[in-house]
Amino acid sequence: MYAVIASGGKQEKVTSGQTLRVELLEGKAGSEVSLRPVLVVDGATVLSTPNELAKASVKATIVGEDLGTKIDGFTYKRRTNQRRRYGHRQRYTVVKITSIAKG
Repeated sequence: MYAVIASGGKQEKVTSGQTLRVELLEGKAGSEVSLRPVLVVDGATVLSTPNELAKASVKATIVGEDLGTKIDGFTYKRRTNQRRRYGHRQRYTVVKITSIAKG
């Protein structure tokens, strides 16, 4: 059994017991969160319509936080002495999928 969840504008295929990084969620380590399923597959049974997915749920436990890779950027305009250097490092929440229920 697996599900496709939506979190942070992205979709991810998950199974029970899997650990993955999603965009930053509210909550402390050890707390339980509910993720929105987009598709649930259990063998030959596929739940994909909004009526079927209203009963389905995906529960996860927050393990901690993680940082992505550092992104360095540099912009300039020639002959005008305009230069700008910037960086970004995305923060993620690490979650462990505890249960996938069809409802």
